[in-house]
Amino acid sequence: MIKRRPNIQPLPPSSNSSAIAEMSNQISSQTSSQISSQRRFPSFLIVMVLVALAIRLAVMVFLLPEQLEPQRDHWHFGYEAGRIARSIVQGRGFSSPLFEDTGPTAWMTPVYPYLVAVVFKLFGTYTKMSAIVLLSLNALISALVCVFVFLIARVSFGDRVAKWSGWAWAFCPYAIYFPVERIWETSLATLLLCLLFLMTLNLGNPAGGNPALSNAVPKDDRLRKWIVFGLLWGLAALTSPSLLSVLPFLAGWVIYRRHRRGQRWFAVNVVATIAFIAVVAPWFIRNYEVFHRVVPFRDHMGLSLRLGTKGPTSYWAQSELGPWHNDAEWNEYQQLGEIGYMDKKKQQAIEFIRAHPGWYVWRSFRRAFFLWTGYWSLDRAYLSQEPLDPPNILFCTALTVLALLGLRRALGAECAGTLPYALVLFSFPLIYYITTPEHYYRRPIDPFFVILAVVAVMPNTAKKKGGRDRSRPGCSI
Repeated sequence: MIKRRPNIQPLPPSSNSSAIAEMSNQISSQTSSQISSQRRFPSFLIVMVLVALAIRLAVMVFLLPEQLEPQRDHWHFGYEAGRIARSIVQGRGFSSPLFEDTGPTAWMTPVYPYLVAVVFKLFGTYTKMSAIVLLSLNALISALVCVFVFLIARVSFGDRVAKWSGWAWAFCPYAIYFPVERIWETSLATLLLCLLFLMTLNLGNPAGGNPALSNAVPKDDRLRKWIVFGLLWGLAALTSPSLLSVLPFLAGWVIYRRHRRGQRWFAVNVVATIAFIAVVAPWFIRNYEVFHRVVPFRDHMGLSLRLGTKGPTSYWAQSELGPWHNDAEWNEYQQLGEIGYMDKKKQQAIEFIRAHPGWYVWRSFRRAFFLWTGYWSLDRAYLSQEPLDPPNILFCTALTVLALLGLRRALGAECAGTLPYALVLFSFPLIYYITTPEHYYRRPIDPFFVILAVVAVMPNTAKKKGGRDRSRPGCSI
C-alpha cells in the first residue's frame, strides 16, 4: 500500500520573508524587554538603603565614645590612619603613623588617610564632630553596599535571590557593627570590591549569561568600560592593597570567558592594565623618591610576617611583637627608621620560620580556621579579652557553612557567573593565613558570604513555576 505524501504548499517568497521578519521583530522586542528588565533600578532599594543606614547610625551612637578616648593621644581615633591624617593637616606630609614625628611613611596606602585628613581639616583633628562624620560615612558606605549586593545577586541568581540578599546585608550583624566601631578603610574596601566584582561579572558574562540575549550585546565592549575597570582597580589598590589578592583570579576568569566566546580579551586587558598603572604609578614614584627603593603599595609586610611567627599561641594577634605596645620595639623603630625596621622584622620572621617550620604550618592552619569560623580558643583568659567570641563563633561558622552550601548549590545549578564567588572566597584570605589574622580582615568579602547563604536557604521554585528560569539557562534556584 503506497502512502501519499501530504500536499504541502510552500509559502510564497514574500510570505516567507514576512514571517521571518515578524519573528525577528518579536525576538528583538523580547530581547530588548529582558535587557531593560535587567537594567531597571527598583525603587525599594532606596528604602533598603535608608533602613540599613538608620540601623547603623543607631548603633554608632553607642560606640562613638570609644573613638573619643584620650588615652595615648587619641590612638583609638583611626590608629595609624588618624596619625597620618594629623601629620597631613599639620603640614608634615604623609608621615608619622605612630606616636611621634618619625618622618615619611608607606605604612598605609594614601586614599583613606587623605580622606580622614579632609575631615580633620573641615571639622577639627580628633574632635567629636570628625568622629561622627567619619563613622557616619562608614555607615553610609556600608548601607550603599546593599545596592551592589542586590545587583551582583541579580546578575547571577535572579531578582528573588537579589532582593533577599540586599535585605540580608542590611540586617547582617557584621555589616552593622564593624563600620561604626572603628575608623578604618574596611567599609570603603568592601564597597570597591563589590563594584569591581559586579563589573567583572558584566565584562565576563554579558546579558547575565543568557545566550538568547548575547546577540543584543556588542561583540566588542567599548574601551571606556575597560579604562574605568583599570582605574577602579588602581583606586582599590591605593585604598586596601589586600584587594589585589583576587585580581589575578577574576581577571583570569574574564579572559577565559571572553576567549571562549571569541571576543577581544588581550587588547582590552592591556588597556585596563595601563589605566591601573596610571593610577598607582604616582604613589610608587613618591615612595621611590622618599625611600630610594621600590616600595609596592605598603612597606609593612615584614612586620606582618613577624607577627605571625614568634609568640604564645593563646591569642590570634601578637601585637606585643610590634611597636604599638612594646617600648623596645618602638625604640627600635625610631632608631632604624621605618624601612630598616621592616627589613629587620622580615629577616627575623624568615629565620624563625626556617627554625620552626612545623610550628609555623600548624599556626597557619589555626589562622585559616579562625578566619572561617571565628574560633581561636575558649580558654577563660582568652574569653576575658574577647567576651563576644562565643556568639561570634556561632554566627561566623553558620554563615560560612551556609555560604559553602550555597556555592555548591549554585555550581550544581549551573548559574551564570558562580565561579568568581569561589575565586574571591578562597583567594582573598590567603595572605592572612601566613601573616596574622584579625576580625576585620574578612569583612570585605562578607557580601559574597551573605549572597551565597541566601542561595543556600532559598526554596527552589522551579518546579512550582513549571521549569527553570529561562533568563538564566541551567539555573534552577
